[in-house]
Amino acid sequence: MAGAVALSVAGAALSLNGVLRGWAWYLPVLTTVVVVCVTLAALRALRAQPWLVAAGGFASLIAVLTLTFFRSTGIAGFIPSGATMADLDRFIRRASETVLAESAPVAPNAGIVMVTCAVLGLSVILIDALAVPLGMPATTGLGLLAILVVPAMVKPQSVGVWGFGAAVAGYLLILGCSQWFAPDTRTSADSGRTPGHLRRAVLTGTVALVATLAVPLAIPGFDHGTFPQGSRLNPWGGGAGLNPMITLGNSLRTPAGTGRITYATNASAPLYLRSVTVDNFDGETWGPDDRDVERRPVAGQIDSGYEITADEVLRQVTAVDTGSFTSPYLPLPYAPESIRGLNGSWTWDPATLAVKGSNTNSRGQEYIVTSSVPKLTATMLRQSSQDVQGISEDFTRVPGGVPDIVRSTADQVTGSSDNAYAKAMAIQKYLRSGEFTYSLQSPVQGGYDGNGLSVLADFLTQKSGYCIHYSSAMAVMARLEGIPSRIAVGYAPGRSTGDTVSLAGRGELPEYEVDARDAHAWPELYFQGLGWVPFEPTPSRGVVPDYASETVSPGSPDLIENDDELLPDPTVPDPSPGATPAPLPGSGGGNDIGQLLMPWLTGSAGVLVLLLLVASPRLVRMGVRARRLQGPVPGTDVPGTDVPDTDDRVPLAWAELRDLGTDYGLPPGASETPRAYSARLRRSSLLGRTGGRDNAAQDAVLALTADFERRHYGRPGNGPAGARKPEPVAPRITAVQQSLRNNATLLWRLRADWLPASVLGRWARFLAAPYQGFSRLARRTAKAAARSWSRVRDGLFRPRQSH
Repeated sequence: MAGAVALSVAGAALSLNGVLRGWAWYLPVLTTVVVVCVTLAALRALRAQPWLVAAGGFASLIAVLTLTFFRSTGIAGFIPSGATMADLDRFIRRASETVLAESAPVAPNAGIVMVTCAVLGLSVILIDALAVPLGMPATTGLGLLAILVVPAMVKPQSVGVWGFGAAVAGYLLILGCSQWFAPDTRTSADSGRTPGHLRRAVLTGTVALVATLAVPLAIPGFDHGTFPQGSRLNPWGGGAGLNPMITLGNSLRTPAGTGRITYATNASAPLYLRSVTVDNFDGETWGPDDRDVERRPVAGQIDSGYEITADEVLRQVTAVDTGSFTSPYLPLPYAPESIRGLNGSWTWDPATLAVKGSNTNSRGQEYIVTSSVPKLTATMLRQSSQDVQGISEDFTRVPGGVPDIVRSTADQVTGSSDNAYAKAMAIQKYLRSGEFTYSLQSPVQGGYDGNGLSVLADFLTQKSGYCIHYSSAMAVMARLEGIPSRIAVGYAPGRSTGDTVSLAGRGELPEYEVDARDAHAWPELYFQGLGWVPFEPTPSRGVVPDYASETVSPGSPDLIENDDELLPDPTVPDPSPGATPAPLPGSGGGNDIGQLLMPWLTGSAGVLVLLLLVASPRLVRMGVRARRLQGPVPGTDVPGTDVPDTDDRVPLAWAELRDLGTDYGLPPGASETPRAYSARLRRSSLLGRTGGRDNAAQDAVLALTADFERRHYGRPGNGPAGARKPEPVAPRITAVQQSLRNNATLLWRLRADWLPASVLGRWARFLAAPYQGFSRLARRTAKAAARSWSRVRDGLFRPRQSH
């Protein structure tokens, strides 16, 4: 059983690859799972009490976590100390910041790996408790489902075949092993096994597997594809932070804006706020390169590291209030020169100027940023299209295996363009043309909601996506054409709040706001002497800069007329720059039916869970009754007779009679004999009717009592004379139950149905068992100490005898 539990949990943990980056985190996870499983198995092999087995599991989990993550502060390396608690708080805070603010796959820092190990260790203890002492092995699937639901909601490729297959194999093994570890009173005395349990285990596992594969087809909210590899659950709620890449789409799909940021600026128009720079591209995904070794503390001047040769540089002052926005990266207008008013420790990357917190985040920060940006024109960009010098190869690297459609599209689009600016404009013009549509849902439904090369090939084929796809497409095609590129992730220009903010020395500045609906990604291309220049290839999002609204002839240095496809129609009023764009025909935009249903589905899931919790006592009671009243076990006969041995139903029927009485307020006494309890039950008004007694219920109680007494106190049957053909049990129990219901008040009937005292009493005794065990131990210890002290006292103060 320990091996089955370890396989199921460790196998399910395989699916977390892609939620956590790489595989370095898996060894501590595997160690934790195996140590806890072996501890539980060893204690159970020593015949320890169930509460002691669970306590040993918790102790082993604490010990292995301390040894793995807090060895330097632990006592003997594996026992927590006061200093360990301080480290634990720091690790949990780091993990919470990672969950709130970073995208999948996240870097496996010590905090998030520690929390992962702790959660999986607790899952082992829960699954083991359900499988063995509680005797409910089928419900262990809920613990495995809790693990699998994380990658199912986060990873674009969902759970994955290997993680799902290993979890299923472990689950089936748990069901199979449970025939030895969860026997009931029908267990064969010779074999020690529960007849038919293996068959029921296989049937239960098959039904669970079929349901898992069929649910995504029947319930809205799943992506299209074959579960577990291609279908993903998307009940996205509102997040306060901004995830750098893939899950940025979730922020855009949020019906209501969250993570509101306000800022006031002396700029002539609302600004883009960039949070993080994404420049590391390995072919599978874009990601930020934090360059932790090269980062510098935010103090004094922030130097861009490259020379600006523009004739005019615009310097802007912006006051930012992040509110509930939670991210390790700080939202800033580009390019920052200085930042004042920050709380906590912050560092900046010389290569990207991205500002990141050290054990702190952006929530509740208020600060003032001074930034500068060259005033660009198309002529300046065309003239600066010369060979780039002094730029890191991180911004020019193209991974191997670029799909043919990506390379051929880049070559075809740029055509005969003879300079970097003309190529950039050609790519932007192509992506903003009528061939492409903006859609938040098409990538999800088409299974290409990501930013790797394969995803990019699907995007260029389908020609529908959102800002992640447009920005990564332009960045990759620019690199293929020899132009350094990267992706900025942050917020498109927001909306005016109508208020002003007073800033010392600057007067009253207009205030703007952005939230999750304005989350945006855009490409930046490097031009010698001008630095990193943003472009806007995403249709209907953001604002196209003036220098990118003009185009040049591929072979001519002279400017030509404006491109109608790039410039807005002057007869159509401009939309608010930060407003959520109206969906294009067929794009499945903001009014997509799936997006409208998502809040309802999320709320319905919560209501369903609440209803299941409320109904759980009734469901458990119904399951217990059905198990007790099922038919006799075939294949067992009374020795020397032709009569089936169905006496194994008698104890179950008597237990059901006692539980029925308990549910309706007539529980048996602790020292009450079966005959005395039967007499008290028959004298009760609950087995009477108006105008007479309920003869059927009376007879049923008498018969059940007689069978129970004969089974436990009578002489064993020996041959045909001793065999008695028993009457069916179910009709008797039904007669008693019906009489109790007919004669009970409405309140008692509801209580017996939905809050059965027999079930609640067992749960209460189970929860109190550890405390009772400790209490008994404390009482025995106190008595032993009192006896020892009495002996010592008698020896010391016993009066001397006179001679």
